Amino acid sequence: MTAPATPAGTAGAAGRPPAADAFVRDLTALIRAGDHYGRLDSYDTERLLKPYLTSSLVVRPDGSCAADALAVERVRTFFQAVAAGIERAAGVMTAVSVDVNGEGFGRVFVLAGRLVTLAESMRDAGRFAFADVPALAAAGEALVARALAVLAVHPEVARDDS
Repeated sequence: MTAPATPAGTAGAAGRPPAADAFVRDLTALIRAGDHYGRLDSYDTERLLKPYLTSSLVVRPDGSCAADALAVERVRTFFQAVAAGIERAAGVMTAVSVDVNGEGFGRVFVLAGRLVTLAESMRDAGRFAFADVPALAAAGEALVARALAVLAVHPEVARDDS
């Protein structure tokens, strides 16, 4: 699933930089890939990303921060989109490891070869969301940039030739 590329130096949709549009494309492609029955085929980008926005979060009446399976899957899909951005930019294969307990605490790792390119602590994974789509895209691209900086320092470790 490829979308037309935005020419370099121009703003993408809604004034976002082209890299942010690439992250949103990766995330929506991963969401659609998980839809085995085609139920999301008619959804536009905004509707697909609605679960990632704070306006769609359900606040639990007991104040619990428990993370259900859907919340953990949202976290996993977000970081898989980050990993896809790393793969596209660096040309190395990545893997995502998500370990979140029932209370919403855990860790997320993005690996490239033998290198941990990104390690994030999760708190309150049940409320993993962003204010709007540009904030979501900016957060994803910031994580991609951090991981690429680590890859630039240790490229030989990321290219696992064993």
